[in-house]
Amino acid sequence: MGFIRKAPGGTFRACWRDPAGGQKSKSFPTKREASAFLADIESTMNRGTYVAPNAGKLRFRVYVERWSASRGLTARATERTASILRNHLLPKWGEWPLGSIDHLSVQEWVTQLGKTLAPATVGKCFGALRAILRSAVRGRLITVDPTDGVAAPSTYQPRPRNATISRQSFFATLLPAVPLDHRAIVATAAGTGMRWGEAAGLPWNAVDLSRRELNVGQVAIETAAEVTIRAYPKSRAGVRTIPLPDFLVRELEAHRELTVGDREPDPGWLVFPTRNGTPQRRSNFRRQVWRPTLVRAGVLGSIETLSDAWRATWSDSSGTTGCQTFPTEREAVAHVAQHAVGGLRFHDLRHSYATWLVSDGVPVNIVQTVMGHEQASTTLNRYTHTPDGHGQRVRAAFDSSPAAFLLPPEDQSDDQEGEQTTDDRR
Repeated sequence: MGFIRKAPGGTFRACWRDPAGGQKSKSFPTKREASAFLADIESTMNRGTYVAPNAGKLRFRVYVERWSASRGLTARATERTASILRNHLLPKWGEWPLGSIDHLSVQEWVTQLGKTLAPATVGKCFGALRAILRSAVRGRLITVDPTDGVAAPSTYQPRPRNATISRQSFFATLLPAVPLDHRAIVATAAGTGMRWGEAAGLPWNAVDLSRRELNVGQVAIETAAEVTIRAYPKSRAGVRTIPLPDFLVRELEAHRELTVGDREPDPGWLVFPTRNGTPQRRSNFRRQVWRPTLVRAGVLGSIETLSDAWRATWSDSSGTTGCQTFPTEREAVAHVAQHAVGGLRFHDLRHSYATWLVSDGVPVNIVQTVMGHEQASTTLNRYTHTPDGHGQRVRAAFDSSPAAFLLPPEDQSDDQEGEQTTDDRR
């Protein structure tokens, strides 16, 4: 129970003990104000919403250090959060007391960010600030969350329209264009639907070519500093066994002979490592292998052979078509791969895999299992796309139906319609 004591200077001091038992006090010019304050303090303690009056004076930067250290995130998520804090949050809010951050200031900050940054980036910055301030509310450092009701820009991004490749195009044009020592990882992505991290972290002891299956367990996690192996996948459903189609078994057998020969690979050896035996970097693979492969396959830009040179044609981010000649085909391919916009992503092979299975009538629950999804809705909504020729398949579903033959012939229908019209006139 708190009490009020008159100080020698004529002010009135409200005294109370916080939930931890510590003695607290605050001075007021009148006894009435002290009593009202003390009643409010006791009420918040009874409701369990007590916040120390001076708690909001803690600097944002100081609290963020504790908040960051307390989070058990993956290395990649930690790196992303640190970048957002360093570049956007701390320069603005670092020296602000937590209790001084108000709704209007947050709204002004979000609006200002939206003038120079993409909506997705603004959304990530705002999300980080909201997570920090909500943590401060739960920690009884501030009473309300100033981010409540702040209008943030929409982060909605429509799915790419061309996010799959047909099996015919994959086998006829894309896979033959992949360099020999990288064919197996591309074939694995298309033949199993594995994510990049799952394929890059795949060890030989998880591949059973005799039983034609592989087990997904450990994954490669990439940050700016390094690529490490994590002993578990993205989710519990990510731990799975995937059957291998015949073409992929052949590719993996050829890859094994190419990389390890007649030796028995150690259990921890990666199937698709770098020359040093370490996991591949996605960014290096994309730049050095994947994008040039798209160019050679004719699905990104174009390369025309001249009498003594090669002409490269591509479209940049502004939609402008560029054209330039090079003395070697390799230079032409590298230039298009670097400057052309768009193109199939490596991850789109995962989309294609799911679409192929669903289009062939494989039950969704089986597709969900081999894809490593916890919910079938994820498989249907995100990883299946409308295949080419779907219009013909829809028409064929009606044309081949026995019910379609129940309709009378066209000339008979006309005669019946005429008779019915005559009867109506009578």
